[in-house]
Amino acid sequence: MAGVFDRIVKQQGVDETSEEESPNQFQEQTPHAQESEAVDAAGEEINTEATARTDIKLREVAQELLRMGLLEETQRPHLYRAALVAMERLNATLEPLDLCARADEIRGLVFLAVRPGDTDEPQDDWSHPLVRKQRLNLEQTLLVAILRQYFIAHEQDAGTGAGDAMVAVDELIPHMQVYLGESGSEARERTRMLQLLDQLKGHGLVSAPDSHERVVIRPMIAHLANPENLTALLYELKARVAAESSDRQDSDKEGTP
Repeated sequence: MAGVFDRIVKQQGVDETSEEESPNQFQEQTPHAQESEAVDAAGEEINTEATARTDIKLREVAQELLRMGLLEETQRPHLYRAALVAMERLNATLEPLDLCARADEIRGLVFLAVRPGDTDEPQDDWSHPLVRKQRLNLEQTLLVAILRQYFIAHEQDAGTGAGDAMVAVDELIPHMQVYLGESGSEARERTRMLQLLDQLKGHGLVSAPDSHERVVIRPMIAHLANPENLTALLYELKARVAAESSDRQDSDKEGTP
């Protein structure tokens, strides 16, 4: 039978063993604690990045505007309404690109424009690096002017902002012949007109011809072919004609013996 002294000695041995094992237990838990802290830090960084990002709907609006240049209520109603609601934040997003969004609520249109410069000097929107370097040629410009006449006449009859301004392909051909003359082939005239309309469709100005060979004139034409732009174009065409005439006269003089 163990005495009191033996029990005291045995208890002291158990206590010493527990004290020796305790540091090892803490050493085994340290790597797990470090890993947990690393995971928490990574999660906090991800959450901070997600909070700093622009709202997903606003990103969709900005991306669609940069891709197409415009948003029509009839074509993309959800993005159109989102653009109107967040117009101030949308323009803040586009500001570093020197672009801005403008709204024509009467016609249900939001379109992209080059932000006015910081100086009073006139600027050329085509010099902006994000603007497509595809100017309209003479035939396309004439067709745009003719289509705008139909569009304005439709709005005068049905009211500003009225949709479904339509015109038949055959109705446009005689107007173009007034300026470009007749080629002598109806098939060739029709083919040329369809090609021009397809090119303007890429600018968001007309729809594809329907089964009756009619196209819908899009509201963007009211801003692209406004009187100021057409007047500037007229002056530019006159200047080019004058320059070509002057060069031709100089060439004729050089060739005269």
